Amino acid sequence: MIKVSNITKKFDEYTAIDNLSFEVGNSSVYGLVGYNGAGKTTLLKIIAGVYMSDSGSVEFDGVDITEHPEVKQELFYVPDDLYFGLNSTMNSMARFYHSYYPEFSYSTFVRLSELFGLNRKKRISGFSKGMQRQAEIVLALSSMPKILLLDECFDGLDPAKRNLTKKLLLDYMAEKECSVVISSHNLHELADMCDHIALINGQKIAIDCAVDDMNGSRCKFRLAFSEDIGEELFRGIEYKNFKKDGRIITFTVSKNLEAAEERIAQLNPVLVERFPLSLEEIFLEEMEDTNYDFEKIFS
Repeated sequence: MIKVSNITKKFDEYTAIDNLSFEVGNSSVYGLVGYNGAGKTTLLKIIAGVYMSDSGSVEFDGVDITEHPEVKQELFYVPDDLYFGLNSTMNSMARFYHSYYPEFSYSTFVRLSELFGLNRKKRISGFSKGMQRQAEIVLALSSMPKILLLDECFDGLDPAKRNLTKKLLLDYMAEKECSVVISSHNLHELADMCDHIALINGQKIAIDCAVDDMNGSRCKFRLAFSEDIGEELFRGIEYKNFKKDGRIITFTVSKNLEAAEERIAQLNPVLVERFPLSLEEIFLEEMEDTNYDFEKIFS
């Protein structure tokens, strides 16, 4: 299990991550979603031990990585910006990783290389961006880690290779009971493979929830009234995105749904419609800043 506790990281005066905490269980795929620059890469590098945090701790199965760096042999980090030596081949990289990861499996390495159609003797610098991404994924899975950290690992992959990679990751997670943390700015890449998703917004985690719990946890209400009604009558309901169009009112509710429905019934609307928000709608709602007037940008 991965336990991240109260991590803060600053670069000079800029705070990249602010007092951030979460946990990832075994046999779990934990997705980190956020816009570019939200702090996802910084967080993964801290977990991997590439960066030192200014405060807080990271533990693997109760062991602090800063005090016991040997536990990093159970972790494999696939960065967004890949680097291979100029003359590196798949075979030479396999030998390199075998020297560090005692559980490295050459048989898995060969089978995965063939599955992706990668030439193990060819220089990786001659591979396309997508093929280089595939090569690192092959090497990561062949190293048999207990923890996989993947930063934008689908970037550059065509749809077929993307689906293949997802299947392999899920199969590996189930077989080895490992913990997988995968980041992306694209929710669609993660929604169908993660059992837990967190949204990083403003250097903090805005949402941290099991996918099953998130579905149906927020709803949009659409109400129609026989006469004009003001927003002040909805006091007591914790809502967002209140909109009024004549006698039609819409808003979203994320807390105390039953209490909201009771209060709505007291207002005697002629029509009540309730729609569960999708993951994408929930995340977009959390990502919204204050109601910015975009018309002023070009005026």
